[in-house]
Amino acid sequence: MVTNVATALIGVGDMWIVGQLNDAPTQGAVDVGARLFAVLFTVMNFLKSGTTGLVAQEGTRAGEEPQVAVLVRGLFVGAVIAALLILAKPWLMPFALGALGAENEVLAAATIYADIRYWTAPGVMLNLALMGFLVGRRQMIALLWIEVGYNALNVGLGLLLALRLDWGIAGIGWSSFIAEYAKLAALALFVMCGATGRHLRSALNGGASLGWDKLRPFLSVNRDLFLRTLVLSVALASLTRLSAERGPEVLAANGIIYQLFILTALLLDGFENAAQVLNGERLGAKDREGFSGYVRAILWRGLSAAALLALAFALLADPILASFAATPEVAREAQRQAIWLVVIPFAGVTSFIFDGVFVGASWTRALLLSMLGASVVFAASLWLTWPLGNQGLWGSFVLFLAVRALFQAALLPRRMRKTFAG
Repeated sequence: MVTNVATALIGVGDMWIVGQLNDAPTQGAVDVGARLFAVLFTVMNFLKSGTTGLVAQEGTRAGEEPQVAVLVRGLFVGAVIAALLILAKPWLMPFALGALGAENEVLAAATIYADIRYWTAPGVMLNLALMGFLVGRRQMIALLWIEVGYNALNVGLGLLLALRLDWGIAGIGWSSFIAEYAKLAALALFVMCGATGRHLRSALNGGASLGWDKLRPFLSVNRDLFLRTLVLSVALASLTRLSAERGPEVLAANGIIYQLFILTALLLDGFENAAQVLNGERLGAKDREGFSGYVRAILWRGLSAAALLALAFALLADPILASFAATPEVAREAQRQAIWLVVIPFAGVTSFIFDGVFVGASWTRALLLSMLGASVVFAASLWLTWPLGNQGLWGSFVLFLAVRALFQAALLPRRMRKTFAG
């Protein structure tokens, strides 16, 4: 959980720093840029989730060497994806910014930020595979320290470059670029030490881990996760598009709410990581009773954490939102939506935990189907609640989270019967 909070602070830190520039279009531009990379990079989070689940299962079946083989496949697929993203940059980035509704001053500032961050693609893809490997092996303490250093470097450089040296939004982009590759160096150095490094060098030299018969199961799991995350990213991007249509103040205000949602999601996503590893291990050991016990225990703890988060936002939302806002108008608009910060933890936590259960068990097709069903409900709700303005937008998003959890809960008993039959 603490590792995920550290990850969330990157976006929160960027939004807070740009708020000190006292310019609503620039704050809106950072939100547009962040959503662009939520689509381009976060959609590739299947590299982390898929690697985590498969590594956890291999740990109970065969030991360290097969776990390292999973990592090699993740690194290979990540490198291929990064190369394709770089080749597509000349047309993909302008198209994506336009699709997110960026115009005039917002578009100009977002282009500066996005043009720098786009080049972090190779680092992001490799980092996802490496992080998934460490989570699957329960090496969370090391990952925590790397994430803390990553965030400290990003925020420190952002303050130096954007505010002190007056580089503005370009300084925020360069701070993210430098921090991403520093994180890659730290992760690679840690993984290459000791027996894991020897197994990794052996797997890379042998090349057997990249045969089609080995890659096909890895790609099958990750195909469904990719499509599931793509659907989720499109849903999140629609928040930006519809916010931009309501003007720069609403765009900036919703960007603040969104970053606090991401902080909430990643804090609660620690329970998802636990479900991936623990339930993946129990499935690998064919332990149905242990599998069910972990589902119940993690859900109970997740709902308790959601209640604490909801209480914190109920008491502190207004001053927190004001501290992020670039102008008083942005602050007032964000504070009008503060109630959703109280509701979101309860709506989201169950679906986050079920995500972990399904990924750890490699039930990725069922996960994709639940996401598609919830997205249909989300689209219908957006259309029906359009007259309600910004309240309708956030209400539809909360409904999307809640419906996804209901679909997952409905699918769980059948998947368990089929997996543990006999």
